[in-house]
Amino acid sequence: MNRNFKEWFSTFSPSISDYSYYTDFEKILKNVDSIKVELNILNSLIGSNNISHDFIDLVKKYPDTLKCIPILLAVRSNEIFIKDKDKELIYNFNKPNMNFSDYGIFMEKTGLFSLMEKSKIKDLVDYVTGVETGLDSNSRKNRGGHIMENLVESHISKYCQEHGFEYFKEMRSRDVELKWNIDLGDISNNDKVIKRFDFVIKTNTCAYLIEANFYSSQGSKLNETARSYKNIAIEMKNVEGAEFIWFTDGYGWKSARNNLEETFDNMKHIYNIKDLNSGILDEIIV
Repeated sequence: MNRNFKEWFSTFSPSISDYSYYTDFEKILKNVDSIKVELNILNSLIGSNNISHDFIDLVKKYPDTLKCIPILLAVRSNEIFIKDKDKELIYNFNKPNMNFSDYGIFMEKTGLFSLMEKSKIKDLVDYVTGVETGLDSNSRKNRGGHIMENLVESHISKYCQEHGFEYFKEMRSRDVELKWNIDLGDISNNDKVIKRFDFVIKTNTCAYLIEANFYSSQGSKLNETARSYKNIAIEMKNVEGAEFIWFTDGYGWKSARNNLEETFDNMKHIYNIKDLNSGILDEIIV
């Protein structure tokens, strides 16, 4: 099949985002609810005239409130590292490893005392809900990947049901080798590198190893992704009983267009969403 990269690339999609892509409020509210009691206890410090003293008294009585502090700084960790002049400190907020007064110093120097003392925030539950919403935006890339995987799987599932084939999700190269006696040593460096495929379709004559991803934003990582898949495609040419298929799409590829074109020129099976919708599986799976 002779294809023109420029024509193919012109059919890429700007987005596949559904309503659930932007913010996962169910997860956000679950995270907030898990520390809601402790946050409400800390609310008593808002507007305090002697916040350092009141904080130490409070955490002595309610030490579990310490676990809320990292998220106030938009940090998802029980430990926070601090370089303080000639000292290196690690504050543990799950299992206190310092005096409560030291945690007071942490609150002061990070600006949290100022935030609460001067009533710049009114309610820590609402504040943390906002922080969680902001942090959740970092998960959009993963959600975008899952949306693409779900889209590809819907086509794979329909095709396999119609033709009586099996397909498998998230299958490691080693498992492919053991299940069907296919030598994938070239792509796994003789099992030194674990390679996991998003999907594997097994027909009577071939195992189709499938990767699926979507990139809505640009970045240098895409150049490496294109090179990596090109190398896999080249190495797969010597493998008997298996084919490598890559479904990718998204305007993020604009920044790595040249690398993608090089991969396109070296891959037998590289397709986008338009190809899927046009029934490409019927043409390539036998």
